[in-house]
Amino acid sequence: MDHRLSPELEELRRTVEEFAHDVVAPKIGEYYEHHEFPYEIVREMGRMGLFGLPFPEEYGGMGGDYLALGVALEELARVDSSVAITLEAGVSLGAMPIHLFGTEEQKQQWLPRLCSGEILGAFGLTEPDGGSDAGATRTTARLDPETDEWVINGTKCFITNSGTDITGLVTVTAVTGRKTDGKPRISAIIVPSGTRGFTVAAPYSKVGWNASDTRELSFADVRVPAANLLGEEGRGYAQFLRILDEGRIAIAALATGLAQGCVDESVKYAKERHAFGRPIGANQAIQFKIADMEMKAHTARLAWRDAASRLVAGEPFKKEAALAKLYSSTVAVDNARDATQIHGGYGFMNEYPVARMWRDSKILEIGEGTSEVQRMLIARELGLAG
Repeated sequence: MDHRLSPELEELRRTVEEFAHDVVAPKIGEYYEHHEFPYEIVREMGRMGLFGLPFPEEYGGMGGDYLALGVALEELARVDSSVAITLEAGVSLGAMPIHLFGTEEQKQQWLPRLCSGEILGAFGLTEPDGGSDAGATRTTARLDPETDEWVINGTKCFITNSGTDITGLVTVTAVTGRKTDGKPRISAIIVPSGTRGFTVAAPYSKVGWNASDTRELSFADVRVPAANLLGEEGRGYAQFLRILDEGRIAIAALATGLAQGCVDESVKYAKERHAFGRPIGANQAIQFKIADMEMKAHTARLAWRDAASRLVAGEPFKKEAALAKLYSSTVAVDNARDATQIHGGYGFMNEYPVARMWRDSKILEIGEGTSEVQRMLIARELGLAG
């Protein structure tokens, strides 16, 4: 399988690379330090069509696929992960559920504005007492027969893109009944921003991703039309498992970009920084460390592109997506640590990109399925789990 990019994807890669270096790099440090959401940069990403990359042109998309999205995410993350995760969450978690499971009316209502970046979407899955056990949903939604509305009550946490000035909707998983065996029927319901009873908390104080938006959400007798049900009633959890499988490819591409960005910055610094009368890059210890970092980033790239290629071809990809996510997030943390060490004291200063990369890398081993969950999925695909 040839994982070299087609001429069209290579052109996309160069375009996003140029945008990342010319537009994102000069500004993102200030946004990051002040914990501000980069609206100007996000608007430009919308104008470029990045939020519409994997969606059909009939809904305002670019007619691409997850491979195209991954290419864009990798190039953005080589410079900054806050911007990259805003795109990833906006596409994979905000718009993709509506594209895959929405009615034609829901697609026409939401996708054009999501694809253009005019609004952002979010997905409310994780709960304070749930974590990786997303099936233990406590948020409830009951259908009021008198008004034909869903009445939602509950709390969601760690929800990306959920509280910006341009957030348009949050799709929420909620228990809508019980199966014959007593297990919960979990459904997905679209809640437009500003709906009465829908409260968005202040942004979290995070270790990293400081220029992205992450919040806790609460729902107190929130009422939305019955038509806001996304997909089949009782199939919300199953739907989101598919969303997570695809999203892991996107996160793997993002993690690969961070790992490669650490290489880029380390090579640059090793050539410029002199110690004991010569560039530190002349020392074999530094050379070998950076060579190992490049090896890891290259292998991670092969992994996510392999998973994306299988997805695009309509082939099974669950195991490959988990492998890519597990490996790329691991090497992102490894490369960020090594890049910081190569930079010495300067690597601990926020003015250097590797400081952001170091802080941003750890969440990649946690978000959209922890490393432990990825190992469970891989083992299950190998027939080792019951």
